Amino acid sequence: MVNFIIRDEEGIRKFDKCTLISEEDFSSLSKIKINILLELDKKPMYISELSEKLKLNEQNIYYHIKQLMPYLEVVDEKKIRGTTARKFKPKTMNFCLSLSKKYKDISLMDLELNKGNMKSHSFFFPFISDGKFNAKIIVGSPDPHGKYKARARDGHYATDLALYLGSFCSQTNQFAVALDTDVNLESEDNLVIVGGPVTNLLMNRINDALPVKFVEEGHWAIKGKKDTYTDDNIGLIARIPNPINEGMILVVAGLRFSGTKSAVIALTRQTKLLLNHFSSQNNFYAIVQGFDLDADGKIDNIELLESM
Repeated sequence: MVNFIIRDEEGIRKFDKCTLISEEDFSSLSKIKINILLELDKKPMYISELSEKLKLNEQNIYYHIKQLMPYLEVVDEKKIRGTTARKFKPKTMNFCLSLSKKYKDISLMDLELNKGNMKSHSFFFPFISDGKFNAKIIVGSPDPHGKYKARARDGHYATDLALYLGSFCSQTNQFAVALDTDVNLESEDNLVIVGGPVTNLLMNRINDALPVKFVEEGHWAIKGKKDTYTDDNIGLIARIPNPINEGMILVVAGLRFSGTKSAVIALTRQTKLLLNHFSSQNNFYAIVQGFDLDADGKIDNIELLESM
């Protein structure tokens, strides 16, 4: 079994192999042994070469090499005057003393490593619970359906959202995504609804339970507490108790498909900004507007317009 050590260097996560050692072995890692490992890590060497490099007699080097054998591997051998000389290199350069017996499932690793942002953990609960995805992502059907006979054009944005959520949890045996035409709201608990009320039937059903709502007044808009928004790039992220069942509902939707994209970008790329006013309340919303900052015709950034 190979063990690994994970480090965070200026926000970049890096890993390397490591060797678990006992308390006794840990205490025996003297300065000489550490110097031997450092030199062998630079270049595999024979004992005679190590002796010359460290200015220590060969018998002394041999004594320490013998104790380090569990952490070394032989990369070459040669016969010298009837004896076998071996060239060594370290198996790893990381040694971990582990006194804990309370190891957690690997699926919880990202949650542990990101504990500094407790808001996001609270925000995504119970959709993610105990390192597992505990919800269903609902996208609008691409076929004409519902009162408006609309085709959903934003379902593919759920892929980006799922990739982000997947970094916090492990895969389950259940299929995580369903079409709005295939889901009975009365039989579901935790839902992640992607898309607005025109193209997603479930979004249409729970619209009145939202802290701010999609409204149709000649044209569709999001009626916030500060203003009413009609731009195509306006998106809404909301977190509410399920009004039909137990559980929670997370809404990631827009006035048009570009608005849904804005909402997905806000949730997955600018989470810290988005959750600035979130304090574990059951009802939360944020209205965002997407912008194309690099002028390539695609939304790549968002501005937070309202939040609760």
